[in-house]
Amino acid sequence: MKILQSILLLLLFVPLTKPAQSTQKNTDNFEEILFTRDYEDQYLDGKNIKKKESMMTSDEKSLQLQQDESSTSLPLKKENDEMPTCLLCVCLLGSVYCEEVDIVTVPPLPKESAYLYARFNKIKKLTAKDFAEIPNLRRLDFTGNLIEDIEDTTFSKLSLLEELTLAENQLLKLPVLPPKLTLFNAKYNKIKSKGIKANTFKKLSNLSFLYLDHNALESVPLNLPESLRVIHLQFNNITSITDDTFCKANDTHYIRNRIEEIRLEGNPIALGKHPNSFTCLKILPIGPYF
Repeated sequence: MKILQSILLLLLFVPLTKPAQSTQKNTDNFEEILFTRDYEDQYLDGKNIKKKESMMTSDEKSLQLQQDESSTSLPLKKENDEMPTCLLCVCLLGSVYCEEVDIVTVPPLPKESAYLYARFNKIKKLTAKDFAEIPNLRRLDFTGNLIEDIEDTTFSKLSLLEELTLAENQLLKLPVLPPKLTLFNAKYNKIKSKGIKANTFKKLSNLSFLYLDHNALESVPLNLPESLRVIHLQFNNITSITDDTFCKANDTHYIRNRIEEIRLEGNPIALGKHPNSFTCLKILPIGPYF
């Protein structure tokens, strides 16, 4: 009888214990799952943090590289700063280039400017104010503009000016020229003899090259300096010359040693009718003799 009671108790106990074991197992699994998820979350977060850190590091490196590049490019910028620009012109090592930019007046120039090239623009007038504060100018080139008038004092302060080119403009007369000129070019204008004063070239003791061809001159300019080597007067309206034009009528021993070329072709003059006009020259002028 006791045995039966024990068996019955055992049968009753077994079903109760099994679910308890299953529940404990499920609980353990649940805790494992939570632990695993928590671990994975932490692990992945750690990876993400590392990834973010690596991204930040990469961005910082990129920023550092950009800073390094900008720091290494500073000298280049400094070099560019040494080559300033003047509005529409380019200034480089004392030279100013204002060619074919349609300017109508002389632009403001750096005080250290020595050479100005303002060719093929629309400048109509030159004034003393244009160069008042630019005393170091040595060369001016205004070829191909529309210059009709130049104030007499325009070049008065340019004591160092050596070359002045006014070719292909609309000039009717010449201004006072600076004393140290070695080259003066005013070809292809509308200059008449009355537009050149008697003493315009007299004191230019360094002048070597004079180009006044393709104008409207009726005579050769007076008082041409001894320093001249080349004189271009072709294609004007010159009809006569005198014994004093190139030589000295009262000095038969006078010789012009420096003259290398005189061009008078294209003028309505027969050079053969004026033989005494060339006795001081080592070469005869180029032009019609009959």
